[in-house]
Amino acid sequence: MPAHDLTPKITPFLDRHLVFPLLEFLQVNGIYTDHEMLQAKFALLAPTNMTDYVSTLWKQLHPDASDDDIPSEYAEKRQLVLDQMSRFEQEGEKVLRVLEDPEVKAALRQDKAQNLQYLREKHDVPRNLVYTNTRQITVDMINVLYQSGRFQYDCGDYTRAADLLYHFRILSTDSDLVTSATWGVFASEILQTNWDETLEELVKLREILDSKTFSSPVAQLHHRTWILHWSLFPFFNHESGREALCEVFFQPAYLNTIQTACPWLLRYLVVSVIVSRKQGKNTIQNNKRIKEVAKIIDQERYEYSDPVTEFMHALYIRFDFEQAQFLLGEAKFVLSNDFFLVALAEPFIVNCRFLISEAYCRIHQRINIRDLANKISLPEEEGERFVVDLIRDARLDGKIDYKEGTLIMKHTSNSICQQVIERTKYIHVDSLQANSVIQSLSNRTD
Repeated sequence: MPAHDLTPKITPFLDRHLVFPLLEFLQVNGIYTDHEMLQAKFALLAPTNMTDYVSTLWKQLHPDASDDDIPSEYAEKRQLVLDQMSRFEQEGEKVLRVLEDPEVKAALRQDKAQNLQYLREKHDVPRNLVYTNTRQITVDMINVLYQSGRFQYDCGDYTRAADLLYHFRILSTDSDLVTSATWGVFASEILQTNWDETLEELVKLREILDSKTFSSPVAQLHHRTWILHWSLFPFFNHESGREALCEVFFQPAYLNTIQTACPWLLRYLVVSVIVSRKQGKNTIQNNKRIKEVAKIIDQERYEYSDPVTEFMHALYIRFDFEQAQFLLGEAKFVLSNDFFLVALAEPFIVNCRFLISEAYCRIHQRINIRDLANKISLPEEEGERFVVDLIRDARLDGKIDYKEGTLIMKHTSNSICQQVIERTKYIHVDSLQANSVIQSLSNRTD
């Protein structure tokens, strides 16, 4: 396994259909051999209903085999899938014909019991004969929509699956099946790359999980771990996804989940916080997030670390600028080989240079611009322009002596009283998070 590849850690918390894009990325980037990737894809999709594609993968794994050598089980399963597809289409056609009528769509409400009553009573309207047999719409018929949606999803028809599961949610009063259908719609929208719809489904799913009563805290922890991993898809593809990730991941319940069950997700939190730094309008909030992430990384280093998280530790905990610069080069390589972060490699490096320079300027009074440019791997002339932008964007109190080639910083120190206020104003938040972690560890011990 290549160093720092998170695929083996992430895939246990994803549906097998969501794993497939990650394998495609690994194969295109040459991170593993083609034969390894073919084996992984075959093992991943063999249990699904994607029989034609599985047969194609088998042929690629056995290039010297003839068509007669293909195991008969694939042809038998293909026929079984076609028979099931035909049966589901016949059983679900009646309900879908009713639900897709514009008049019915307009009449359906949030109250699912009223929706069922409306459909039962609709047969009394003689002018629309299509509803003559709607008296026969039962819970079993509604559940066929769920079964058919799952079947279509397993076949790889994500558009049809989302449509069927959406219609099922309109009518079903079974909370467990509705939750399962919401997971299905969420996955289907991800695989169709409908990122606006995906974020909407994520909000619905979080509301369900946050309000649901679980059999144990561990069960709730598992569900939150899954939703954090699935949410990486919209968060790193939607234009406002990084800010949305910060809002979710910094919530005490989800931050506790990361620290307890999946500390490797700190990589994605670090990148989101840093990339969102210049995009965000609230500089104070961004700086607070950076400091909070650095503190969490320091706490969780014994569990997980990589060049991205170690960069934060070197810069904000140890103030080791040379090590931070070295780790920045390694972090760029890690991001370039991460399915979710590959598009953010350059913005991440640019913002990290600002962070290094800002931290360096805050602890030095007279700085040689050439030395500062070397620390962030920039030519001297480009380093001067960078310093000007830094002073403006970070609102630093400094001026450039072009004759001497130095940056002169003016530092103002807060009074002792103000320092005490700054250090203690978030202490109640830290206490709540500490209590949450202790409670989680106690539950795991029990």
